[in-house]
Amino acid sequence: MISLAAIASLLSGLSFAAPDLDRMLRLARERYGAEAVESVGAWRQMLGDAAALDEQEKLQRVNTFFNRRTAFDDDSVIWQQKDYWATPLETLGRRAGDCEDFSIAKYMSLRLLGIPADKLRLIYVRASMGAPGSGISQAHMVLGYYPSPADEPLVLDNLIGDIRTASRRPDLFPIFSFNAEGLWVSGATSSSADPTTRLSRWRSVLERMREDGLP
Repeated sequence: MISLAAIASLLSGLSFAAPDLDRMLRLARERYGAEAVESVGAWRQMLGDAAALDEQEKLQRVNTFFNRRTAFDDDSVIWQQKDYWATPLETLGRRAGDCEDFSIAKYMSLRLLGIPADKLRLIYVRASMGAPGSGISQAHMVLGYYPSPADEPLVLDNLIGDIRTASRRPDLFPIFSFNAEGLWVSGATSSSADPTTRLSRWRSVLERMREDGLP
């Protein structure tokens, strides 16, 4: 088990405000037990290791960490609710999540690593399923990284291991995107609404992240 002092040292170089480490580890143990403490410690280790990397490498580290360590499951199984957006601590604690949980955990991790909010958006899409032309799709969420506002985003997805440009994901049809600062309808260049007003689940998860010790 990595020590509190060692984790704090690893986080010292992060440009985003450091989370309340003691609180997160205490809550992990209280809510989920010793395995959750190990998960939070591994996450902190990953953040510390990635702190000095360039943005592309940070994307790879964070994407790989959650895709490898987190099992996909439905909210009805994990939380006994139809649609629940989990905080990173909750996802790490249960070691499981659905597409929203993967995207939120990656978003917050990259924010902690100093990537500006205006380069990151959670993107609600329709994902094609089955054979090409089947017409079958389902609601899905991914994380988009925009090197600059006019650039094509890179897509971080729990369905595949590698990070691809949006043009290389013809199976995804964007509906809208959002972050902590705005909400964009597909194709729009400017925000159309306050996401915390329009998206109650996003407002709720932001509030619970603060309660968990995340800034």
